[in-house]
Amino acid sequence: MTPTDAHHTVATRTFYDAVAEDYAVAFRDVLGRLPLDRALMACFAELVGTGGRVADLGRGPGRVTAHLASLGLSVFGLDLSESMLAIARRENPGLRFEQGAMQRLDLPDGVVSSYSTIHTPEKELPALYAEFRRVLTPGGHLLLAFQAGDEPRRYESAFGHQVALDFRRMRPERVAALLEAAGYTLVQRSVRAAGTDHGETPPHAFLIARTPR
Repeated sequence: MTPTDAHHTVATRTFYDAVAEDYAVAFRDVLGRLPLDRALMACFAELVGTGGRVADLGRGPGRVTAHLASLGLSVFGLDLSESMLAIARRENPGLRFEQGAMQRLDLPDGVVSSYSTIHTPEKELPALYAEFRRVLTPGGHLLLAFQAGDEPRRYESAFGHQVALDFRRMRPERVAALLEAAGYTLVQRSVRAAGTDHGETPPHAFLIARTPR
C-alpha cells in the first residue's frame, strides 16, 4: 500500500464509520425509488447467471447486496467501514459481509462497484480495474455505477459529523476507455439524467463490461 493509498483509504473509512447510522436512515428506501437502477441490476444478474458468485464492493448498509441476492446471485458484501458492516449484518443476517479493501478480492463471476470507486484518485483507477479483471473468472462481468461529471465535490461535514472526504465524478466515456484499456469488452453504457432519483443530483452513469473468455 502506497502513502496515497493509505491516505484516501483511511479518509474513506473514517468518513463512513462516523456517518454510518445516519447514512443508513437517510438512504433506507432509495433503491425502491430507482427503477432504472433495479433494471440494470436485473440485466447484470441475468448476464452473470443464477447462482453466480458476485463481490459487491463498498457495500455500506447492505441494501444493494440484499437486492442482488434476491435476484438469485450468490453475493457477498465488502466494505472498509466496520460501522457500515455492523448495520449490514444486523439488517441482513443471512448474508455474508466482510471487512476489506477492493484491491484484494476472491475469485468471483461478477463484480458490482456501485459508487465504491468515487473516492479513488483517477490515476489509481487503471490498476484497480486491472485487479477486478485479474480476479474475475473468464467471461465475468463488472457493473460500475458513479456520478457523471468533471468536477469533484468535497464534503467537510456530513449528517452533523465533522469528517471530510472527496467525491469524484467522471465522464462515462473516460471510464469506458479505461476499462477497454484494461482488457474489458464494454457490454452496456447508460446515463440516468440529473435530478431523476431522490433530489437535485448530477447525472449517474452505469457501465457493464465483460472480461475475455
